Amino acid sequence: MDFLSLYSELFNQKLSALISEQQSSHQLYAPINYTLGLGGKRLRPLLTLMAATSFGSNHDDAMAAALAVEVFHNFTLIHDDVMDDAPLRRGFTTVHQKWDLNAAILSGDAMMILAYKQLEYYTDERFMQLMKVFNQVALAVCEGQQLDINFENQSVVDEEDYILMIQQKTAVLVAAALQMGSIVAGADSLNQQGIYTFGLELGLAFQLQDDYLDAFGNPETFGKQVGGDIIENKKTYLYLKAMEALQDGKLERLRELFTQEGLASEDKIEEVKGLYRESMADEALKDKIDQHTQKALKALDNTSLSSSKKEQFRKFALWLMTRKS
Repeated sequence: MDFLSLYSELFNQKLSALISEQQSSHQLYAPINYTLGLGGKRLRPLLTLMAATSFGSNHDDAMAAALAVEVFHNFTLIHDDVMDDAPLRRGFTTVHQKWDLNAAILSGDAMMILAYKQLEYYTDERFMQLMKVFNQVALAVCEGQQLDINFENQSVVDEEDYILMIQQKTAVLVAAALQMGSIVAGADSLNQQGIYTFGLELGLAFQLQDDYLDAFGNPETFGKQVGGDIIENKKTYLYLKAMEALQDGKLERLRELFTQEGLASEDKIEEVKGLYRESMADEALKDKIDQHTQKALKALDNTSLSSSKKEQFRKFALWLMTRKS
C-alpha cells in the first residue's frame, strides 16, 4: 500500500530527528536511542497519521501524536523485557542485558516522559483531549501487563480473561493511536468512538494472529523463533482452546508439557503443536481472528468517513491479518 510507505518514510524521518536531538553521550539517553533505533513495524504511529489525514487533517499536525504513541510503546517493551528477563528484542540484545537493570528502568521511565512531551506541541483544548486518551491507555496497558503476570501462576485461565488481557495490553494502544489521530483532525465524538472501536477489534485480531504465527508461522518470515510462547509456557488462546477440547491422557499430557523441565525445546514445540491441531485449537483461533476482524470492519460503518477512506482502512485490516511476520 503506497500511502503506508509514504507515512512510514515521513514518520521514520521524524523519529530519526528525535533520536538525534537526545544527548547520546549522556548515559541516560543511550539505551533510549538504541531502543528506538531497533526498528519494528511502526504500525501504531502509522495508524495515527492515517486517521488524522482520513478525517481531514494533515500528517504534519499528527506527527507529534504519532511520536508519542511510538515512544510510549517502546517504553513498555523495555519494561516488559525486564519483567520477562528476555534476552532479545527484534533479534537484538535487550536493554537490561546490554546495559543493566537500573539503566533499563530509568531509561524506560525517561521514555515515558519523552512520550508525554511530544503532546506539548498541541494547543490547550487538543492537548487536554489527547492527554485524556493517553492517560487512559497508559493505565490500561499496565492493567494488561499485571493480568499477564497473574496468568503465569494460574493453573486455569478462561477465555474471557485472556481476551481482556490482550485487549488491555495490546489492543487499547492500537485503538488509542487511531483515536488520537481523529482528535488531531477535530473529529466529533461519534467518529472518535467509531475509529476507536475499529482499532480495538483490529488490535485483538492482531494479537491473536501473533499467537497463531508464534506456533504455526514460517521461521523464514516470522522474524523470531517459532514456538517461543510454547517454550515459555504462555497460556495463549491456542492453549486455552486445547485445554477445553482435549480429554483424559491428552489433556494431562498438555498440562505436563507446560510444567515439565528438561525436555528439548524442539521436541516440546512439535508435541504441543500436534496437540493444538488434534484439539482443533488452531481452527478455533483462526475463527476468533476472523470474528474480531469482521467486527473491526463493521465499526467503520459508524464513522462518517468517505467510501474511499473506509476502503483504505479495510485494505489495511485485511493486509494485517494475512501477514506472515
